[in-house]
Amino acid sequence: MAVPEAPRSVDPAAQSGILGALPSSGVLVRACRGHRVVGGPLLWFARDLAVLHERRWIGRGGSVDTDPAHILENDRRRGELVMAIDDWVLRAVPQHRLGATLHTETVGAVIDRLSQSTVRAHHALETLDANDEQLHAAWYHLAELADGYDDLVRDVLAGRRRLPAW
Repeated sequence: MAVPEAPRSVDPAAQSGILGALPSSGVLVRACRGHRVVGGPLLWFARDLAVLHERRWIGRGGSVDTDPAHILENDRRRGELVMAIDDWVLRAVPQHRLGATLHTETVGAVIDRLSQSTVRAHHALETLDANDEQLHAAWYHLAELADGYDDLVRDVLAGRRRLPAW
């Protein structure tokens, strides 16, 4: 995700929003917000994760769902989506096992956190004053997660990182 003051990338792949077989963080964030983006099933999964985070943390329709059964079902569905992402990545992204450093999280787990952060940052934007420190902290957190995701994708595709197989 680019910061407005930061220089734009001149890499055509990064500008298209696709880093190898994986979408860039900018495309993922747009998908989480419900924008129509082209790029495959990971974007659908990211949007579904964002909807689940909206239900849990913000409340769709005006109230946060506190029913333990609904929270458990929400978490179960999130787990299924994370596994679906990881399964897709396992099949679609070549893994370099020799000499590559192991990353601590799967791509599914990173996208889950990115979708949660997207929901929280946009909610903060809609509900907090422009000078509120929580608003700035939410957007800073989202930007750091987005940068970390893009770095991870580049490292995996270059063979410098490998993903856990769990």
